[in-house]
Amino acid sequence: MKKKILEMQSITKFIFDAFGQPVRGSNVRILDSVDFDVNEAEVHVLIGENGAGKSTLMKILGGIIPPDNGTMKLDGQDVHFSGPRESLHHGIGFIHQELNLCLNLDVAENIFLGREKGGRLFINKPEMYEKSSEMLKRLGFDIDPHTLVRDLSTAQQQIVEIVKVLSYECRIIIMDEPTASLTSNEIDKLFEIIRDLQKRGISIIYISHRFEELKEIGDRITVLRDGKYIGTIDIADFNYDNIIKMMVGRKLGAMFQSSHIPTNEPILQIENLKIAAHTDPIDLHVNRGEVVGLSGLVGSGRTELAKSIFGSRTYYGGKIIYDDEIIENEHPSRLISKGLVYLSEDRKLEGLVLEMSIASNVTLASLPRMYPKTRISKTKERQVTARSVKSLNIVSNSLDQLCNTLSGGNQQKVVLAKWLLTEPKVLILDEPTRGIDVNAKSEIYRIIDRLASEGVGILMISSELPEIIGMSDRVYVMRNGAISAEITDRRDFTQEKLLSFTLG
Repeated sequence: MKKKILEMQSITKFIFDAFGQPVRGSNVRILDSVDFDVNEAEVHVLIGENGAGKSTLMKILGGIIPPDNGTMKLDGQDVHFSGPRESLHHGIGFIHQELNLCLNLDVAENIFLGREKGGRLFINKPEMYEKSSEMLKRLGFDIDPHTLVRDLSTAQQQIVEIVKVLSYECRIIIMDEPTASLTSNEIDKLFEIIRDLQKRGISIIYISHRFEELKEIGDRITVLRDGKYIGTIDIADFNYDNIIKMMVGRKLGAMFQSSHIPTNEPILQIENLKIAAHTDPIDLHVNRGEVVGLSGLVGSGRTELAKSIFGSRTYYGGKIIYDDEIIENEHPSRLISKGLVYLSEDRKLEGLVLEMSIASNVTLASLPRMYPKTRISKTKERQVTARSVKSLNIVSNSLDQLCNTLSGGNQQKVVLAKWLLTEPKVLILDEPTRGIDVNAKSEIYRIIDRLASEGVGILMISSELPEIIGMSDRVYVMRNGAISAEITDRRDFTQEKLLSFTLG
């Protein structure tokens, strides 16, 4: 029997009104009397739909927000954290889903931010770089500590965030979607690190929507739904259907449903396009009413290709033909008005204005079309947004709710609603289901299928092979900035086949 080191009992968090007063009633609680505990040297997986309360519960444990009711105990002693520093002082580290790095500082400066090596007057930078290099190499990552964080890929930034927290020698480490931006190779390294931490007696609280990871790395699984504790099971009792039912309160139908019939009429053609001076040229096409999957490792050039098509990135020769018209050096705003849109993989940085309302975000890309000669009509804006919210089943308190208060899945639906309002002919989706729960994924898959049925051509970038296999009519695989394969026969849509082209 493992020693229990953390107990959270009856943790409750209310929603507050505009006057700072808690709104009473169980239906407006972010957390409703949630129990959670952690044993020594275990990986305790925390799952639930977006908005179930997982991140809120962990923010309370991390000292970021206080609970309104409930108690926390470490080693049997009551604790209450007034801030993140106090939580960290008690040995609790938090690796957030949204990275907390200073882009203008280098890797070593980020790792030791706030506890720089040296005396009172001068910082000992050589020691910082040496220690950072040692930690990165010990964990198997080849990243130069002198590199500015802004020059790193998203995956490398995630690694820096992980190393930063590990450097604190914590007893409990919270990992919120730590593999969302990592390659399969980097995920394997992360799992090796986690197993090593367990051997050293360190406990991990692991939040993820990837079920294959839970079975590989977890010891126990706790499920939250609508801010309530549903249950805890041992990993030996893991059953996919039962877990889904605990998460959403019902069984899901088939995850991937296809009712659309693709045409043979090209709507987007890429000919001899070079995304970098040293890469091979790319040929690719998307037909009307077709879902084309674009697979490959992080860093293979998928996002660079998408941004080149969308006009937000310079390319090095080649031709883009959209709707029988050659487009060259077109500004994204012009392409949006013509019906070619791009949903970015980073919804918070490039997809939303988080401090604006749902209504303002949904209509943002359509304002020139909706009001070509008149001032913005708030009444019309709310009517249009209300239809979008209903159509995409966006869960919110009101159309005026700020997007930074929505769950990840609902934020993704707001971004999708924004682009659908532009009435696109071609929709480029870059990791459309990253960091969202299984129920929200199922809804987005249905939306993609519906759009294809309406004749929209869709180019879908995804790192999840089941998603590529389940949703695509054809698949391109990218490697080293070029297309390594085009797969047209669904009998060849297998993970083994895709990986063989991905890895070369």
